[in-house]
Amino acid sequence: MGHVTEPVDRRRRYGGAGAPVHAAGGGAAAIKRGVSWSERGRILRVGVVAAGLLASVATTSAASAQSGPAASGAAVSVSAPAASASGAAVSAPASAGLSVTSSNTLYLPKPTGSHPVGTTSLYLKDTSRPDPWVPSVKVRELMVSLWYPAKSPGRKRAPYMTAKESELLLKSGKITSVPPDTLSKTRTNAFTDADPAGRKHGLPLVVLSPGHTKPRTELTALAEDLASRGYVVAAIDHTYENVATTFPDGRVTTCVTCGIAKNPAWWEKLARSRAADVSFVLDQLTGSHPKWKGARLVDTSRIAMAGHSAGGASAIAAMLKDSRIRAGIDIDGTTEVRIPDSGLARPFLFLGKPATYTPGEGDAAATWERDWKQLNGWKRWLLVTGAEHTSFTDLGVLADQIGIDLGADIPGVRAMDITRRYVAAFFDLHLRKRSQPLLDKPSARYPEVKHCSPETRTCR
Repeated sequence: MGHVTEPVDRRRRYGGAGAPVHAAGGGAAAIKRGVSWSERGRILRVGVVAAGLLASVATTSAASAQSGPAASGAAVSVSAPAASASGAAVSAPASAGLSVTSSNTLYLPKPTGSHPVGTTSLYLKDTSRPDPWVPSVKVRELMVSLWYPAKSPGRKRAPYMTAKESELLLKSGKITSVPPDTLSKTRTNAFTDADPAGRKHGLPLVVLSPGHTKPRTELTALAEDLASRGYVVAAIDHTYENVATTFPDGRVTTCVTCGIAKNPAWWEKLARSRAADVSFVLDQLTGSHPKWKGARLVDTSRIAMAGHSAGGASAIAAMLKDSRIRAGIDIDGTTEVRIPDSGLARPFLFLGKPATYTPGEGDAAATWERDWKQLNGWKRWLLVTGAEHTSFTDLGVLADQIGIDLGADIPGVRAMDITRRYVAAFFDLHLRKRSQPLLDKPSARYPEVKHCSPETRTCR
């Protein structure tokens, strides 16, 4: 696959790896300003193993990664060590103490809502366009996971991922100190194909988009929580943009985009491609012939989107393309697609980490400041003290359970609690019209969360 992995430099506080940062200079100046192009390339794949679980690794510069899966559209399996641009195999040493046994199964935190959670997967084909990354594939194929409030708990808990995905993800990171199916045994809180609950057209719909190189499973804990609160949640695997996507016929596609040299135009293409994916998924869930049996429960007037890293950055592109998306959240993703002069009047939330998105400090934050001026509706800029890029996903929780230090100064379970609470508050306010004082000022319950004012370049 042409992926080069190396140990993460714990001294660095890196930015949203899912979207570009144009930092001038190097050394201390580059760190202060955000992330340089070369360093940003190194970290594109932090957390890629098991939705970012076991790989305390980062990539070399995206520009220097030359090889990738054959662009023929054939499914590719990872079967060889990652190789550097020169062809030499480079591996990331397994972390000390990296051990998972049957008596110490990984698990996701329980949802905080009152509903049991059901889940199912959909295989969707967009015949109107070829795949953007493998043009020889004449249709865009997507796998989508749905989570939703269920009438009652089911008999079978949903797997976190397949055994084959676990094997390929671990193999891609040269992690050999745990069984290859370890990640597939992570305990989730949703039940496969449980009967959905709710009244007709009564449930809001939230679309989730993961970071570049990441599978949709990295957002499972957030999705389960929203579903337990009465939302239908659809998380999209953007095919050929992550290490492993499994289709119903057994094919496994890998990361074609990981081997492509990156520049601003490429990141804009990624965001616009994801926006097209989102619109297509909405068509399939809300059209006259929906692909999910519970689609009648969805209120098509209450649709929103959130994403992490590149997925968060893509929220703006998706909202500009599709007026059905009534509100959006960018979680720690540097943006590339620009809001036109006419502005964007729908509600929007920036949620990130201070090391990268403190107003006035670096080119990554500058992209949020640029967008902030064009956001004409309700908006907030919130930063979580102590968070790292991966803290907002399942990675923070699961890495803590194993004992991997990813550089965050806040426990993974606390970061997940904050992420869930503020994301839910945003959607409750804008999709359900329920007052949320939490979003208006600092909270004694969540002192880590700072409310920022880009106009004064202050956070409190």
